[in-house]
Amino acid sequence: MRKIILAAAIATSALGLAACSETTETESEETVEAIASDAEAATDTTAEAIETGADQTAQNVEAAADAAAEEAVQTTDEIGDAAAQIAAEAEEAAE
Repeated sequence: MRKIILAAAIATSALGLAACSETTETESEETVEAIASDAEAATDTTAEAIETGADQTAQNVEAAADAAAEEAVQTTDEIGDAAAQIAAEAEEAAE
């Protein structure tokens, strides 16, 4: 009994495979092409997003570096002003 059921299942599978037509093959190829196209579009979108993020990060780093440099200049100016004040006071005290 099992052999009959197994033989029937194999025969059904063989008929199913034999029934594959050119239309099915064409549809499969079209599906594969559509999937490849979608994957390429997703890759392009991801690459653009990464590039945009990298550009924004570079701009943020540059802005932070500019702000740090400006603060360093201000601090240096303040130190110079304080040193000039102390020198002036020292000159006044020496007189």
